[in-house]
Amino acid sequence: MNQETFKTSIGGQAVMEGLAMKGPKKTCLAIRLSDGSIYQELSDTPVNPFAKIPLLRGVASFVLALKSGYYFLLKSSEFVDDEPSEGKIEQYINEKVLKGNNSFLNWVVALLAGALSIGLFFFLPTLITSLLSKLLGITQYLNLIEGLVKLVIFISYIALASRVKEINRVFRYHGAEHKTIFCFEQQLPLTVENVRKCSRFHPRCGTSFMFISLLLSILVFSLIPWTSTGIRVLLKLVTLPLIMSLSFECIRYSGRHDNLLSKILSFPGLLIQRLTVFEPDDEMIEVAITSLNAVLPEDLSEASL
Repeated sequence: MNQETFKTSIGGQAVMEGLAMKGPKKTCLAIRLSDGSIYQELSDTPVNPFAKIPLLRGVASFVLALKSGYYFLLKSSEFVDDEPSEGKIEQYINEKVLKGNNSFLNWVVALLAGALSIGLFFFLPTLITSLLSKLLGITQYLNLIEGLVKLVIFISYIALASRVKEINRVFRYHGAEHKTIFCFEQQLPLTVENVRKCSRFHPRCGTSFMFISLLLSILVFSLIPWTSTGIRVLLKLVTLPLIMSLSFECIRYSGRHDNLLSKILSFPGLLIQRLTVFEPDDEMIEVAITSLNAVLPEDLSEASL
């Protein structure tokens, strides 16, 4: 199959039993219900106030994506048929936290998730490297060792998560999203048969963004001196917005161009997608097609990248 004839700004996010597709004006959350029907929720796509300002637009896009992504994940959890919980504590957590009915508890969950991410990918690699330095007397190549530790943690985390049944299905919906967008970019009719033939690996992907951010962080953090573990982690957090911005610009460039540099920028992300993007079934593809059709503008040129 030929390479896509044009590139679209439309993108999506896989959630539990569905996905959210973000178009230039509208965003559609589509969920496969237990009765086989597809639930749809249409909303206005948030406007990035810094869309035309390099570097700032990357941070703003990241914040908007986190906000909407958290909402869509909570919303999708409402449609998952869980087994009845036993006990008042389990029932309270299921109803108030997982179902998203308590804003305070939702913020607590979000903060805990953020703290876990900081601990895993900022504090833990630095701590492990510092311990290795003291135990083995290593004084050189600490930045390289820390980078390798971070890569091992990141890949192991994703690989283990993919073994969870629910996460595995989310990754399959991720594949449905990519294949459907590829089909649209190749200007083929959006049918299950056409989508199934398309590649599940796409250069403009959140996984690619995360992996490029990881690689850039290794380069940027190599400039931060090794003093104390706490100070190093703090400086890494301070430079995080810069890394997010640079990663966004890299993804943006690779999405707009088909040259050697864009292929180099896309290559690491395409490799890591083998852990986060799986082949979908036809029902998943139908959900992706439904979501994409709902956000297509009347003038398709508005959907170009």
